[in-house]
Amino acid sequence: MRLSIRHITRYRFEEPVRGIVQSQKLWPASCDNQRILSWHVTSHGGQTGAEFVDGAGDVIRLATWRGPLTELSVEVTGEVDTSDLYGVLRGHRERVPPSAYLRHTRQVEADAELKTLSAVALKGMEGAGALDRAHALSRAVSGAIAYKPGETKPHTTASEALSGGVGVCQDHAHALISIAHVADMPARYVTGYLQASEDGSPHEASHAWVEIWVPELGWVGFDAANECCPDERYVRLGSGYDALDAAPIRGLVQGATPEEHLEVEVSVSAAQSGQQQQ
Repeated sequence: MRLSIRHITRYRFEEPVRGIVQSQKLWPASCDNQRILSWHVTSHGGQTGAEFVDGAGDVIRLATWRGPLTELSVEVTGEVDTSDLYGVLRGHRERVPPSAYLRHTRQVEADAELKTLSAVALKGMEGAGALDRAHALSRAVSGAIAYKPGETKPHTTASEALSGGVGVCQDHAHALISIAHVADMPARYVTGYLQASEDGSPHEASHAWVEIWVPELGWVGFDAANECCPDERYVRLGSGYDALDAAPIRGLVQGATPEEHLEVEVSVSAAQSGQQQQ
């Protein structure tokens, strides 16, 4: 499938700020799951600096803006050819060992309720393979947390989302990472885009899911929010220990921090490979 993506992030400040420094993780890697046809990241009014590939295979670039400024925007546009590999990440170059993704952070730290969910999900599966165990964990999260926007916040933890029983894709991802860690299975947070409309029309499509390490296959994606594995509708952007670590944009405001207003627009349109984009 060929996917066309447009992703705009706008920041507005109540009072002028002296400057902004951003770390941008906005470039998808080419691998067997996705081939990048074109990709452009524009930091309007800013200056781009150092660019490097981290140990997880993600491209990171620094961008700065000099003030005083009351608003700024970052725009991403691109086209990607995607393939359905049943959730298995193939051909992705990285240097970090899977065991590094057993690290606990505040957002994925397991409490008693999460530990119980992990144990119940895997009950009677002592002889099962890692792939079957990973699927069981994903199903458990899907059943325990109902998708309901507006009920959680960016700083909501996995334990808080499970206790409330509702959340969005970020909450499903944090809970799945948490109970995978309880089961001693490396797991990481993945950001990207999802084309979910059946007619291929543009729609809001920023998304998050989880990759769990399965020794015989490597990293395998699980989208507990949609009860599936990533397929040709998904574009993988980057990964991390949790939503904060994997965030496409992380920034630092120079000087006093005024009230900030954030607007994000993401659209994905689809067409069959070889056909003209609409």
